[in-house]
Amino acid sequence: MSAKPEVESDKPIRIALLGAGTVGSQTARLLVEECDDLASRVGRPLELVGIAVLDPSKVTADWIDRSLLTTDSEGLVTRADIVIELIGGIEPARTLLLKAIESGASVVTANKALLAQHGPELYRAAQDHGVDIYFEAAVGGAIPIVRPLRESLVGDRITSLVGIVNGTTNYILDEMTTKGLQFEEALSDAQAKGFAEADPTADVDGLDAAAKAAIMATLAFHRDVRMDDVPVEGIRSITADDIAAAKAERRVIKLLAVAERTDQGISARVYPALIPDTHPLASVRDSFNAVFVTAEAADDLMFYGRGAGGAPTASAVVGDVVTEARHIAQQGMGPIIPMYARIPMAPLEASRAAFAVRFLIHDKPGVLAAIAQVFSREGISINGVNQDIKPTMHDPGYSGEIQQLRVVTHLCDEVTLRRVVKQVSTFDSVTGQASVLRVFDQDAL
Repeated sequence: MSAKPEVESDKPIRIALLGAGTVGSQTARLLVEECDDLASRVGRPLELVGIAVLDPSKVTADWIDRSLLTTDSEGLVTRADIVIELIGGIEPARTLLLKAIESGASVVTANKALLAQHGPELYRAAQDHGVDIYFEAAVGGAIPIVRPLRESLVGDRITSLVGIVNGTTNYILDEMTTKGLQFEEALSDAQAKGFAEADPTADVDGLDAAAKAAIMATLAFHRDVRMDDVPVEGIRSITADDIAAAKAERRVIKLLAVAERTDQGISARVYPALIPDTHPLASVRDSFNAVFVTAEAADDLMFYGRGAGGAPTASAVVGDVVTEARHIAQQGMGPIIPMYARIPMAPLEASRAAFAVRFLIHDKPGVLAAIAQVFSREGISINGVNQDIKPTMHDPGYSGEIQQLRVVTHLCDEVTLRRVVKQVSTFDSVTGQASVLRVFDQDAL
């Protein structure tokens, strides 16, 4: 057996950084300020050889050496051993990472949108060119969830993942729960405090969580799951009345990313759900994130921590850089991302859950019976019914009082439930928009 060629232990491992925004600037800070410690952990020095940005004049962080700033992203990625991509979006990130891989560089990224759409293409390219790709920061910020799914649990059979993976929506729902705010009030507060973007669409409509669900499902179930495979519901329709009804039942509302292995295939979804206040996910407050993983041998595991923010996310990025730098120093490679499973995606019709449906109805005889008849005719069993007056509500043309009718079902399929809600909403005695929430039951997964 021939010995491996000697490695120059003092030769720096060259690092290129794409992007110097909130996360990029914090990543640069850790690489600069912790350079000696990082070199000791790796066994070779790390050298930041360039930072690609659109406009160098807008970079103000005093720890960034301005001589490192460049607008030549394509040139930079071809002269590095590790390329860190923190610019976000699909293009030019995808092209730059493929170019880096083809040039022999390993890559580290926090780009969830890119991985949810083109992850398998990048994973295969890295494997074909004998380099690594790491992306711990793409899901859950500083929370170590990607590596456990990719490595620690690879000897087990994961059956489900349930996560609160978007800090903005969790903050909004938490403010609505603790302060009784309406959605728009809580959103404005989140924007004022920097927890929500000026355009919050990706967060409040569930798109950010859907991208993370796709990434986690791909790793957990060893098949290509893309964002288009993940049906999404956001939280715009959640009202203070929904929150109050949940509290009365000792539940909280959370936006969940759920991926599970079912008899009909893999299901990945994002939706707001009612969670018992005794469940560990119910205690996840503010902008924190958590992922609850169930595996056949390991049983239940929960990963919790800061799900966003410049410094927490940079911590995960630099952790990936150190891991990859060690591989380079030792002339090795990290584990591949196998996608061998021939498991179909479960059809929407296969999705079954208990639902809580809230209608606004006229307070007069026969309305409840008529609504119950539609549920019965469609084969949906009702678990409970609750009514209360909404004294401030009015319906033009009706002089009586408006009631909230809350119907909780037993397990049923979602397609039928939605059809029932649509039928009931056409009744003259029903006004406003119906609220539909799943009742989360871990044992039903």
